[in-house]
This record gives sequence, structure tokens and C-alpha cells, in this order.
Amino acid sequence: MVEIKVPEMGLVVLVGVSGSGKSTFAARHFAPTQVISSDYCRGLVSDDENDQSATPEAFDLLHHIVGVRLRRGLLTVVDATNVQYEARKKLIELAKSHDVLADAIVLDVPEGVAVARNAVRPDRDFGPRVVVRQNKDLRRSLARMSKDGFRRVHVLRGDEIDQAVIAYERAWTDKTELTGPFDIIGDVHGCRSELEALLRALGWQVGAAGAVHPEGRTAVFVGDLVDRGPDTPGVLRLVMGMVAAGTALCVSGNHEQKLVRALGGRKVTVAHGLKESLEQLAAEPEEFQREARAFMDGLISHYRLDGGRLVVAHAGLKEAYHGRASGRVRSFALYGDTTGETDEYGLPVRYPWAEEYRGRAMVVYGHTPVPEPEWVNNTICLDTGAVFGGRLTALRYPERELVSVPAERVWYESVRPLGVPKAGREPGALRIGDVSGTRYVDTRFSGRIKVREENAAAALEIMSRFAVDPRWLVYLPPTMAPPETSTRDGFLEHPAEAFEEFAAAGVTRVVCEEKHMGSRAIAVLARTPEVAAKRFGITDGSAGAVYTRTGRPFFGDGRMGELVDRLREEARPLWDELVSDWVVLDCELLPWSAKAEELIRRQYASVGAAARAALPDAVAVLSAAAGRGLDVGDLLEGTQRRLDNAARFRDAYARYCWPVSGLDGVRLAPFQVLACEGRATAATEPHSWHLEALSLLTGEPDGSPEATAGRLFAPTRHVFVSLDSERERADAVEWWSALTEAGGEGMVVKPVDVVTGRVQPGLKVRGREYLRIIYGPDYTESLDVLRRRFLGKKRSLALREHALGLEALTRLAEGEPLWRVHEPVFAVLAMESEPVDPRL
Repeated sequence: MVEIKVPEMGLVVLVGVSGSGKSTFAARHFAPTQVISSDYCRGLVSDDENDQSATPEAFDLLHHIVGVRLRRGLLTVVDATNVQYEARKKLIELAKSHDVLADAIVLDVPEGVAVARNAVRPDRDFGPRVVVRQNKDLRRSLARMSKDGFRRVHVLRGDEIDQAVIAYERAWTDKTELTGPFDIIGDVHGCRSELEALLRALGWQVGAAGAVHPEGRTAVFVGDLVDRGPDTPGVLRLVMGMVAAGTALCVSGNHEQKLVRALGGRKVTVAHGLKESLEQLAAEPEEFQREARAFMDGLISHYRLDGGRLVVAHAGLKEAYHGRASGRVRSFALYGDTTGETDEYGLPVRYPWAEEYRGRAMVVYGHTPVPEPEWVNNTICLDTGAVFGGRLTALRYPERELVSVPAERVWYESVRPLGVPKAGREPGALRIGDVSGTRYVDTRFSGRIKVREENAAAALEIMSRFAVDPRWLVYLPPTMAPPETSTRDGFLEHPAEAFEEFAAAGVTRVVCEEKHMGSRAIAVLARTPEVAAKRFGITDGSAGAVYTRTGRPFFGDGRMGELVDRLREEARPLWDELVSDWVVLDCELLPWSAKAEELIRRQYASVGAAARAALPDAVAVLSAAAGRGLDVGDLLEGTQRRLDNAARFRDAYARYCWPVSGLDGVRLAPFQVLACEGRATAATEPHSWHLEALSLLTGEPDGSPEATAGRLFAPTRHVFVSLDSERERADAVEWWSALTEAGGEGMVVKPVDVVTGRVQPGLKVRGREYLRIIYGPDYTESLDVLRRRFLGKKRSLALREHALGLEALTRLAEGEPLWRVHEPVFAVLAMESEPVDPRL
């Protein structure tokens, strides 16, 4: 057996003359989608794999496909002769341009064997001369192929070809199997005493040459252990001991690299604290110097941890470089990106890569001292200048808790004062570039979601002209899908289908919540205007907002301020229960006519009035005709049904309307706490927690008229159902039937525990009479047609918008800047907007 190790993410170039068995080898060892064959590409562009005139276009296509796959991080195998240097050179350049490694596998078979194989293939009629020429090219290449730029060149001959076994090597940076918990520590710069103090503050037990954590945590150092401080050898000895014991990881910093070069006798500028390190190490035993040099020389550029959700690199790393291997990836990880300019202190101006970062992984780094760590687009810098008299800082992951200790003194004077803030983006600023054009929003709940340019253009119009102040606009609710269409007689929707769908998805308990006869509303409430200013940046004296599912204020007059003030007053019990001075609630504002009175008058009332005016006369005429013996029985029966349906239609929308004077008659029914202070997981708490907390606002558990009298907040009636209980399912169906037969809209069925992925967050099950508002008065006459309605688009939209909403709330809870919270909120609105030509 011959084991061939190839990179798990990279390029494999097969090399061999025609007839050497490359295609057979590729088919045996790699998946069909991984292999890109020149013959296949030739066939794609000419319908003939042997059409040599199509070779230039075929290789253009091959290189394009290879580039796309490498960009996406997929192992790619090129099946072509590749016996000439120029052919291999283009492929190696492709690998380098995508920062992946390339290996070559050479199948070196005797010339006669290759000629004989081609002779028995009907599609190879070019004769032996081609193989002879290719073999000469291969002979010239073999001796120097290892210098082409391949990581490794594997040459197989004779039985080795059949005995070969492919093994995949993970990148050195790939530690995705390590899930933590981690304590990520910023730039130490020779400050051993501060490092020991920080480790102890983190709960570590520190010894002479290492440290352990009683809870099994792992330390991760962001590099720059050395230079400037008083005890570089002591820091190295401690960290080396931890790494050797498996209790720590460490990436390379630029100072380690420079120190290694100096220790190796290379000419370097002895500045920025290097002199101190060299002097301190010179006093150490030679054996320790050798070990320290080997340790620093072996440090890699970055680590991917926790399934790829965490990346640690000394100077940070943009998403395109995560897990990649090349000189420019290492350079970026060590030094960051610069603009080519210098500031007034003579230091390079760093390019603000973090401001443009949109990656799924959290990136933790150091390198550039900052007065305080701050989250920028899921990245954070932990270098708080310990050696300059600042603090040594660590981030607990996944807790996202910062722990720091003060420096004992200023060990090294900084060229740029530590308190001088770096230029950056105002956290509360919004830019049109954040939302215009085709956008991709990364969510931690459903991956990357695309927002099309034509939808974004429509949403931008709505957001700019009609929406509330964007500082209040922290969430927009997703659309909600119905269950699979029911086949029950007379029904288009029924709870049984919702229960079956959730049970099939592995959900064991659901909650059925009354679907209120109103309009979806988001209420953002602060206890005081001062809280609103501090948490949301609102300085106009207001303390909240209530807006629609498209971000528009519910009331454009003085009622908005009055509504917010009354809700804040009634929310007092909730402030205390949540220990929070602000809250975001998902609600329904009642009645529907409070927002949609004009729509009801023009679209629904006009239809009902016309039908009730015309159809009685038609029934009367047809009845008279039937009395005279005319054969109009079927027509009369159908017209009478239409009249009855029109009456039901009118009753259906009328239930959504009642008189409102000011705020008299207005009710707000909350059903979920979306966000509050100090509870990052509010949006993902079980629905039982939400309903219990909100009962403080609604006078529940009894919900009696006495308990709710005079309140703006209204209860959301609900029942819990164990899906393995037929009795509980039947009771819930009976409850739904009673609601809908009494004129209610229906209910929403949700998993008690919030789920993500491909499981719907909720299914709306609407009553038979309510659906007349949606499908028209006579929809029950055409149920067979409506049962063929396509729900796939609606379901997909619901899942994506739900993920975007959770992402916005998570960013809000984690204290990210407004424009980061606004990004997924805007994406929800864009997905709900009709596309328009962006040029308009």
C-alpha cells in the first residue's frame, strides 16, 4: 500500500501521458464532482471530447471551474496530461490566487503500455507519436517538478498506481474540532507578572512553567508574547509549558517572527523592543534559547476553532482568508492591511478591514493597541496596551465576557499615546452602501442570505420615506406560512396538518396561540427618555415607538406619544421582572381598522355593499321566474349561495372593526419578549417563558374583564399541546373550532422551544370564515382549485426572514452598532418588498 496525503482543501493536479490511467485513478479515489477533466470540458464546448480545435476554449472553461471551486474551499482534482510546465504553471497560479495548497500526482507508466492502451480505445486515433511526444515532455519535467510550486509531488510507478491510497490532511490552522471553552488573551509583550495575574483572575492555577484550569478551559494567545516588556523569557517559558501540556494554543505575532529572524543571525532593525528581548534571552541557557526559537518559529498564522465559528489571528483576518494557506494570508494575519500611508506619529495607517467584515466566524485579534476592546462586525481587538501602561485583556468564549487586569507600570513608552482613538466609523451612523445593491447577510441561524438589488431598491424607498426613526427599528417580524393544505371537507386549513408537520420534524410540544384580529406591531419601550438616549441614541425626549411590520409608525399624530407613555406605565411589572429598563415586544394591535380603516372601506366594504345591494334583487327576480315555471333552479340556488357567502364575507371583516376614539378602543396584545437588557437569549427562550412573563402586563391568569378593564395590554389566549397525546391534540382542535366559529381568525402553532434550520418557527391556521377575506366571498366554491396553491415560496421566505430577525435581535443584545443591527432588519423589509428597477 502506498499512502498519498493530499490537502483536504486544495488542488490536486494529475500528471501523465495519454493512456497512463489518470481518469481511472481519479474515478477510483475521488468523487465525480471533485474531478475536472479536460476531455469533459472539451466535450462541453464542442460536443466532441476529441475535438482538438476546441482545446483553448476547453481549458478556459476548466480554469474557470477550478477557480470557482477553489474560491469556495472545495478540493479540486484536475484530470489532464499536464506534462508541460506551462500547463502546470497556470494551475499553480490558480491555487496561489485562492490561497490554497497544490499537490501533483504523477502516473509514470512505460511508454509502450500507454501506446497499447490508446490503441484499443476507439476514441483515440492519434497514433503513438502523441504519446511519444508527451512522454518526452514528462521526462524533461520530472526532475524539476518539485520546484514548480507544488507542496508535494507524488510519483507512482508500476504496482504503486493500483496500490495507492489517498489520505486527506487537514490544514494546520484547522482546529475546528476544539469547541472550548476558551480564554483568548491579548498581546502580552513580555509582561509575565500581568499575565499571571490575568490567568488567576480567569480562574487558572499558575505554576512555575505552566498553568491549568480546573474547569478544563483552554487559553489561546493572539501572539506578540515578546519584546518591550520586562520578562520575555518568563512569558515564553509559561506559554510554552501550557502549549506543551495541551492547555493552550498560540498563534504567531509579528514580534515573534522578527525575534526568530534576529536569533537566526539575519539582519533586522533592532527596534520596537527587540533589543530588550535579545538581551533578556542572552542571559538564558542555550538550551532554552533553542527551544524558544523553535517554538516561535513553529507558530502558525491563525486558528479556526469551534466548528469554524471562531478565528484567532494576531492582526485579524478577513473571511476570504479563513483556513487558507499562503504568504499573503500569513502576512495579513501577522501585520494586517495597511493603506500605504503613515500617521502623524510615523506609524503605518491600518486599513479598517473589520468595518467591512461580514463573516460568520467571530474574529479575535490584537496587534494594534486600543484604549478599550470594542465589537466591530463580530470582531474584537484585545490589545489594550499592557506594556504601555494600559491593561492586559482576555475574552471568555463563548461567554463573550471581557476580563482584564491593569499594568503594574508603563514598561515601554508608546510612540502613539494609548488614549488616542483610532479613526473609525461612528457606531450610530447609517450609510446607503450598507443596504444598496445585491447584499449577502450572514446569520448564525441560517447561514448566508441573499438580498436582491431590485428588492433592496424598493425597501430603501419605504425606509427613507415612511419608516420610524431607524434607531427604534431594531426588528421586523417575519412572514408566517400556513400548514400544508387540508383535505378535510370544507376546510383549506386545519390544525391537524400543523401538528403532523411539527411532529414529523421531531418537535414534541407546541403552543397554540390565539391569532388576534388586528395588525402585527413591534413595541420598543424605554423606562425613561434618559434610558432611550443611552440605549438607542434617541435624544428627542421620546421613550419608545410602536411600528408596523414594514417599519411605519402606527399613528402619525399625537396618539403615538400617548400610546407609548401608557404602555410604559403599564409595563412597570415587566421592568421589575426582567430587571431591565427597556424592552422590545412582539404584539398585535387591535382593532385592524385602527390602521387599515381606509383599506377596509375601499377594498372589502365596497365588495360587501355591492353584493348585498345586487344579489337580493337577483334572487328576487330568479324566484319570480321559477314561480312562473322557468328552469332557473340551479341558477337561483347558486345566486342564493353567493348572497349567503357575501353576508358571511361582510361579517368576517366587520369583526375586525370597532369604534376607536383617540386610544379608547385600542388594545395591544403581546406574545413575545424579543429583547431586553441583560438577557441575550430573550428571543430564543421557550414560549412558555414569554407568555408567563407577559401575563404581568395583561391581568392574567384569569384574563377576566375586571382584571383587564382599562388596560391597553390585552392577553393572548393559548393552550399547550404534547404532540404524542391524541387527547391534547383533539382538545386543541376543539379550542380552535370554538374560536373560529365565534368569528375569531384562528391560531398560530409554534414549537414551545424555539427551533432553527428547516423547521417553520410558526404556522398560522386560519378559520374557514376568515379565509373569505383572503380568497374572496365565494372561495368555498373552489376549494379544489385552491388546494393546489403553492406554499414553497412562502415557507422559504418565512424561514429566511425568521433567521434574519433572530440575527438582528442577537446583534442588538450583544451591543453591536446600529448599522449592524439595521442590516438584517433592512433585509427582512427588502424580502417583503415588490422588486423595482434599481435604476428608477
